[in-house]
Amino acid sequence: MAVCSCHHEDAVPTSYDTGREQMPVLCTDSVSTLISDSGITRYRIEAPEWLVYDKTEPPCQEFPKGIYLEQFDENLSVQASLRADYAYYNEAEQVWTLRGNVHSLNRKGEQFDTPELIWSQTEHRVWSDSAIHITRETCVIEGIGFESNEEMSKYTILHPTGVFPIKDE
Repeated sequence: MAVCSCHHEDAVPTSYDTGREQMPVLCTDSVSTLISDSGITRYRIEAPEWLVYDKTEPPCQEFPKGIYLEQFDENLSVQASLRADYAYYNEAEQVWTLRGNVHSLNRKGEQFDTPELIWSQTEHRVWSDSAIHITRETCVIEGIGFESNEEMSKYTILHPTGVFPIKDE
């Protein structure tokens, strides 16, 4: 005769124990999708994993294994790109939080590297309180904290450092 027993404190919680509000409504692996506007392909998103939570407060989307985004012009040439090790999108506030090796390339070819980047779609602005490293054609700018428009073409470094070439007049 065999007898089995399980003490309540030793029980392993299952996803059913957490409730529907903590479970993703969509869990997708190896995502590669194109986004169009008015019949023209504008963006490509690639992610190893994409989780969509519709019952959390706030509803959100999470990319726990990273995200890569490209923006195209009308000829499907890449105009800008963005990569991060982790991404979180707050649907209610329309705010993206990107973390871990955030690397962005703007339309001017300027490269931005930072550990964290926040993008508000409603305010059309990007910012970070973290270290920022910007590689331009003629110089490298470093600092702590920055603010920018969402195209990252007009930006302010809050506490700048770096080497700047100066022309002799």
